[in-house]
Amino acid sequence: MSGALGVAVLGAGHMGADHIRRIGGTVGGARVVAVADPDTARAEAAVAGRPGVRVHGDALAALDAPGVEAVLVASPEAAHEEALLAACARGLPALCEKPLTPGSASALRVVEAEARLGRRLIQVGFMRRYDAEYAALKSLLDSGRLGRPLMLHCRHRNVSSPPHFTSSMLISSSVSHEIDAARWLLGQEITAVTVLRPAPSSGAPEGLLDPQLVLFETSGGAVVDVEIFVNCGFGYEVRCEAVCEHGSAQVGDARAMVVRSAGGAREEVPQDYLVRFADAYDREVRAWVAAARRGRAEGPSAWDGYAAAVVAEAGGAALRDGRRTEVALERRPALYG
Repeated sequence: MSGALGVAVLGAGHMGADHIRRIGGTVGGARVVAVADPDTARAEAAVAGRPGVRVHGDALAALDAPGVEAVLVASPEAAHEEALLAACARGLPALCEKPLTPGSASALRVVEAEARLGRRLIQVGFMRRYDAEYAALKSLLDSGRLGRPLMLHCRHRNVSSPPHFTSSMLISSSVSHEIDAARWLLGQEITAVTVLRPAPSSGAPEGLLDPQLVLFETSGGAVVDVEIFVNCGFGYEVRCEAVCEHGSAQVGDARAMVVRSAGGAREEVPQDYLVRFADAYDREVRAWVAAARRGRAEGPSAWDGYAAAVVAEAGGAALRDGRRTEVALERRPALYG
């Protein structure tokens, strides 16, 4: 492909608008040629100053717009399956924001559709794999210098949760990143989930079980604990410590600006994931564009999205029933190694 990759962006909300800004800006080699959102006024605002971009109220119309060669799915999760199946049917490489789909059954349908094609077209937006600190931790663990990983301690905090957030979404929407990061860092599958529920924070909306402590067991005998606290009130924090046989390593402590004045010091804490992981998103989309220009997908796969959905569903059951819940994956298609 000699020219810029023509991209259709589905969804012009917080995430979609940020990707529209990114493509053709910080990430070269691509340009947005179509945007779809039921709120066409929001879509028009997202592409303001970009002449020639077609705005649609319907996602499938955007996929069929002139010049579309790839699709970035940033629409609500309920719309992902239809968009991804349509992308596969058209042979369009797709980057899909997590989750792949709302549940494991629909995620498996996407996996099966891609497997029938015999080539990968779908990348899932687990951007932590592209974060410089997480990549360094992965390299260290793969080197074996610290011995076998025994535990991962993870922390995931948000300032506040969206109005529609439910207790199970703490796992399916937020901890899904830790699910993928744990599988990727350790090179192991998650085999069981337990969820512990402390008394909810006074800052949590009525009825929301926040925070939670989510425990994963893995196929290699490691244990992963995730503190998820989506109404901490003070900032956005993501940290991970790997404890191994011969040492430990922690990421997520990169120092922000420290302001000293009036006899004290104050360190800024990011308030948003688009700030904390801005560089990771740039790296992710840059890698996706490079692969899509070759008519393929790399990075986190549809199978990774399916595995995360199965683990998240087990986590939802563990939260509801208060019991350790085992994870059962379907057989992995040969396409995914």
